[in-house]
Amino acid sequence: MAHAHPQFSLGPGTYAVPMSLHADNRRRLAERLRGRGVAPGAVVLLQGGEQRCEYDTDREELFKQESFFQWTFGVKEPGFFGAIEVGSGRSWLFAPRLPAEWAVWMGAIRPLAEFQAMYAADEVRHVDELPAVLATLGARPLLRLRGRNTDSGSWAQPATFEGIDKFPTDDEILYPELVECRVIKSEAEIELLAWVNEVSSAAHIEVMKRIRPGLSEYHLEADFLHEVYRKGGCRFSAYTCICGCGPNSATLHYGHAGAPNDRVLRDGDLFLNDSGAEYHGYASDITCTYPVNGRFTPEQRMVYEAVLAANRAVQSAMKPGVAWPDMHRLAERTILQHLVRGGLLRGEIEAMMAARVPYLFMPHGLGHLMGLDVHDCGGYPAGVERSPELGLKSLRCGRALEAGMVITVEPGVYFIDALLEPALADPKYEPFLVADVVRRFRGQGGVRIEDDVLVTKTGSRNLTKVPRDVDEIERVMATGQREPALA
Repeated sequence: MAHAHPQFSLGPGTYAVPMSLHADNRRRLAERLRGRGVAPGAVVLLQGGEQRCEYDTDREELFKQESFFQWTFGVKEPGFFGAIEVGSGRSWLFAPRLPAEWAVWMGAIRPLAEFQAMYAADEVRHVDELPAVLATLGARPLLRLRGRNTDSGSWAQPATFEGIDKFPTDDEILYPELVECRVIKSEAEIELLAWVNEVSSAAHIEVMKRIRPGLSEYHLEADFLHEVYRKGGCRFSAYTCICGCGPNSATLHYGHAGAPNDRVLRDGDLFLNDSGAEYHGYASDITCTYPVNGRFTPEQRMVYEAVLAANRAVQSAMKPGVAWPDMHRLAERTILQHLVRGGLLRGEIEAMMAARVPYLFMPHGLGHLMGLDVHDCGGYPAGVERSPELGLKSLRCGRALEAGMVITVEPGVYFIDALLEPALADPKYEPFLVADVVRRFRGQGGVRIEDDVLVTKTGSRNLTKVPRDVDEIERVMATGQREPALA
């Protein structure tokens, strides 16, 4: 029998994840499939991730479990399979049978009973026993994972093993149903996501306190990663940190190999820090923007407060049944109103919306579902189409909100030369852009404010806990322990 209450943690100060979280996920999946009329004798078959090496070398990448398998079983090691009988909900894990030499190089070979106690599966066998076990179950059919991720365009690959051709398979029903299970978080998942947000929020505040002119962007990236790993045991970040100052804060996915967070921070720059920790596969995604020297200029404050107003308007309007594209449009209208008051724009708001003026300042979508992946699956289920409109076509979620979803709210205002230069020469935008003022803002970068928000039965709950008001940010930065600038 599996241990009654197994947990995963990385020791003192880190979160103890109950493996019952995954047992509950398996139960929810089996119930959902039965509710869709799937035969009780059908068996869900999932294949976990494999250990990979870099290119043609023997250098192993740090293993990260495939997300659907992580959701279902919580297994940390590569090479596993998992099965769930739809009728009974009974679960099996299949571990690789390791050679004796493994113990010399990699440590003791764990017995199957230890995996069973850790992962709370009903039974654990070796992978080479998989065909025989499935045969005794009379599995009809094997439900395999095959579906297209609407963000990446990549396909989930169905489980396979030698001899699978002897079993009937169904590659159609499982993917959409498992995706819908992942979209709505359980209470245990919500608690875990809230904790990861707390760890990331605290790290953002530490970076906010330590920033100063003369440091490089990567020094702040290093500070964030140090904080979440040392204090929270978050070995992985949920994505590559975006740490852009000055004009780099307007590069939406800055921090990549061609722009590796390497600019020196200057007095007067804004700094945009988009960073999130990951723990037990569950992600956070937080963006803070503030001045390197700790004091907003009037122009920086105007832009910042436009974005903050949009963020708060959306969170106030969020509740079950609200269409996420409508929240994107709400953010756009709020930003336009502030930019008109700030002198960058003129004209009627609805005319600007029709001309897609908001796209010039916020080309990305308002936010995305979040959970095991920072851009979590399920944004466009069958029947929900992506809008072709500028800005909205980049929205990663087109569906109505439901209680239990976790979604990012991340409006922004950016001054991106690649958008503004042609717009200033386009007669279509001439009635709306105050050209001399817009030109004055070019080169200043951008502002993004991103929170991770839970949709509740009656509204929303912000899981992110960082300073947001201008006065609060300046007060926190003023109390920070500033390190001397590096030579």
